[in-house]
Amino acid sequence: MKRTRWGFSSARLMGARREADRALRRAMPVAAFTALLALAFALALAAWLPPAGAQDAVQEPARAQVLADSTETLPPDDAPWRDVALPDPTHNGVGRAVWVRIAFEAPARVEAWALYLPYLYGGGQIYLNRVSLTTIPPSDAAHHVRWERPHLVPLPDARMRGGANTLHVRVVAAHPPNGLWIARPAIGPQEALMDLHDRRVLWMRTMPQITVGVCLLFALFVGFVWWRRRREVLYGLFGLAVALWGVRTLTFVVERLPAEHWWLWRIVYHGATGGFIVTMAVFAMRFAGMRRPWVERALFAYWLVGPLVLLASGGRGESVVGRLWTLGMIPIGIAVVALVGVAWHRQRSVSAAALLAAVALAVAAGIHDYLVAWHVAAFDRVLPGWPGQRIFLLHYGANLVLLVMAGLLAMRFVRTLGEIEELNATLERRVAAREVELAENYRRLGALERERAAADERQRIMRDLHDGLGSRLFTSLSRVERGGVRDGEIADALRQCIADMRIALEAMASEDADFRNALGNFLFRWQAPLEDAGVRPVWNIDVDDEMQPVPPHVVLQLLRILQEALTNVLKHAHATEVRVELHGSACGLSISVEDNGCGLPPDAARGRGLANMRARAQRMNASMDVQSKPGCTRLVLRLPSDARRVEAAEATAVS
Repeated sequence: MKRTRWGFSSARLMGARREADRALRRAMPVAAFTALLALAFALALAAWLPPAGAQDAVQEPARAQVLADSTETLPPDDAPWRDVALPDPTHNGVGRAVWVRIAFEAPARVEAWALYLPYLYGGGQIYLNRVSLTTIPPSDAAHHVRWERPHLVPLPDARMRGGANTLHVRVVAAHPPNGLWIARPAIGPQEALMDLHDRRVLWMRTMPQITVGVCLLFALFVGFVWWRRRREVLYGLFGLAVALWGVRTLTFVVERLPAEHWWLWRIVYHGATGGFIVTMAVFAMRFAGMRRPWVERALFAYWLVGPLVLLASGGRGESVVGRLWTLGMIPIGIAVVALVGVAWHRQRSVSAAALLAAVALAVAAGIHDYLVAWHVAAFDRVLPGWPGQRIFLLHYGANLVLLVMAGLLAMRFVRTLGEIEELNATLERRVAAREVELAENYRRLGALERERAAADERQRIMRDLHDGLGSRLFTSLSRVERGGVRDGEIADALRQCIADMRIALEAMASEDADFRNALGNFLFRWQAPLEDAGVRPVWNIDVDDEMQPVPPHVVLQLLRILQEALTNVLKHAHATEVRVELHGSACGLSISVEDNGCGLPPDAARGRGLANMRARAQRMNASMDVQSKPGCTRLVLRLPSDARRVEAAEATAVS
């Protein structure tokens, strides 16, 4: 019992270990891919940070004085300035513009210094020591602006003073409700600040431009694939998601629009953002094999709510839409992560793991962007100063998701091509095997057909021998046994039997035998008997080269009909001349036998001779016509070409 219990426990332990090993192997690709994505994301974030060496030469004032004043006139120093920490988002909603006063120290000798502002969304004015340096165009009655690019403003050496210097920056609101942000500037050597400026231009301007171009091209390509293959719903959803994301990314590219079109653009922007998230949710449901039409309809209905509210309010409801409607997209994104997680749990594939990791990072980036855009105080306490950097990550996370989706569809396409190739190979093997089987069946059928044709031919020969040679021999034998036959009659009977045998041998001698040769031999043998009986034979043979071949057994039937006709002329017609005419062409064959005898007797129609001749003609699908009167009897036999083709086909089967 102890050994049994120990063995059972060991087996269970080994099974548990094997299961744990399999689970570890399944989880390793997921963990590795997630680590790679996290590393790529961390590198992207690190690209925003300035190099360590630049911190020594660049000043980043942490505090400034702010004056809520919308006028464009530089305020005096004794105005009620208020001290704030930078960056500062607290002036949203206080007015159209604020003035910011920033103090910094400069060495006695300054060369090529500059001011770097990571953002100045609504434009404004910049003064150094109360002297105007530049104006970044703000919105006016004709145009609305939102500058996504950073600004690098050179500080003239002649305006700089050794020691204390003062910058005045007029910050204009881009658009309500969250467009008046005061950035934390950087002041120092222009060469050191150029790296910060170029890095932000790359990630905030160049990358979105590339994204827009690539997305629109991908949307056209994938949309065409879906248009040609409507059943491939995932391709259609991916094409729609790519197109919507390309339109949404235009917000980082289009910085200046006519004022009357601005609110329409905001409708398009929010519609593209919500549509992308909803399309991703539907894609995740289809990918996970959880198609729910009512859920899809509910998602698309929620997608329309935000744009319709903006459209109905003429753009004035953007604060509500941006804060509440966009907030409702976060649970949808979390649901997408859950659905893809279910798909990965079911499939345990690297593709599902890749999509899960990418979607999870994208949803986390979307939540991050919402917290940054609306300056949630709790988020600022967790990461002090980070929201003021105004670094948005969703367009990078979404690009990553789209790349993974494109990879999944490409893998699916390649896998489908592989399956088609395997199917074609399988079909080729099956067709080849079927061809061999059919060839074998045809061979067997050919053998059976040849056997059947040979049997039919034997039956035909036996019937001809029985009706012709056998009948004559049997009749002659009966007369000899009764003793009523003279020696001359026995000789005649034997000659007739030999003639029948010759006809059969000549007609059936070879498949390639020519009907004209057989007919010539036949008429040559009849030449002497007719002349000996006082009947002058006249042969008229007219055969075209285009006449179709006549099968041997048809030749036999024709010659037997001629034999019967000439026998009747020789025995009963009392004629002095007989004319045999043969006309052959591609249309058919015609044979006539005409004599100048006394004609047929009245009871000839009931005789066996004409009946046998008509039976032979009917067997060949030929027609026979007999006309008789005193002084002339004419028999005409017509064999059409189609009848000869049927007989030729039957004859070919014998071979």
